[in-house]
Amino acid sequence: MSELLRVEALEAAYGSVRTLRGVDLEVRPGELVALVGSNGAGKSTLLRTLSGVHPALAGRVLYRGADVTRAPVHERVAEGIILVPEGRQVFGILTVEDNLRLGAHTRPRQEMDAGLDRVFRLFPVLAERRRQRAGTLSGGEQQMLAIGRGLMGRPTLLLLDEPSMGLAPRLVAALFEVIVSLRAGGVTMLMVEQNAHAALSIADRGYVLETGRITLEGPGRELLGAEAVRAAYLGIEKESA
Repeated sequence: MSELLRVEALEAAYGSVRTLRGVDLEVRPGELVALVGSNGAGKSTLLRTLSGVHPALAGRVLYRGADVTRAPVHERVAEGIILVPEGRQVFGILTVEDNLRLGAHTRPRQEMDAGLDRVFRLFPVLAERRRQRAGTLSGGEQQMLAIGRGLMGRPTLLLLDEPSMGLAPRLVAALFEVIVSLRAGGVTMLMVEQNAHAALSIADRGYVLETGRITLEGPGRELLGAEAVRAAYLGIEKESA
């Protein structure tokens, strides 16, 4: 299967601090790929660079075989690369429906209405609160709204940055069920996630990022069994020799 996204030797920095160091990865059509690592490893920087929000210093981002490394954000969005950012970042003063419609502002009206129907089927609570200001929603509802807003753009690659952050365990379980259903529906996703166990349990493949470098990769459940991952991210000590 040919890759939808291919990243080659990608480098990025904030000021003088190098945050990505020669990152190579790929995402194939229909896959859910998890990216795990400790705080400060560069995970969010990677998603921001892939979406065009943060510039690349070196390397290439290939999308459907085309080099989009220097493409601006709006062109990547038009191509279907859509970021659901860390921290939800909904427009609190606007209604739920207005937030969703903003996610489809480049789409024809007919597609926008169809997108709303899809999101409301996926997240019924958003349909109930469609006239409510987004800032009055709970944290879990705001995360649903952020994902729904991303889906309104009809992504061919959905970049999810820490979707479970700050949510209660019950809501995390429900959110991951939605992510699994999206993958089953054909949505391709690259997900950064602090809950390594939950992410790798549902991922087709995974990557481990440490200090800006990919150190491990493989099938999600295979990485769950790797001693280095178990010790560093799952709180399970390595077995003694």
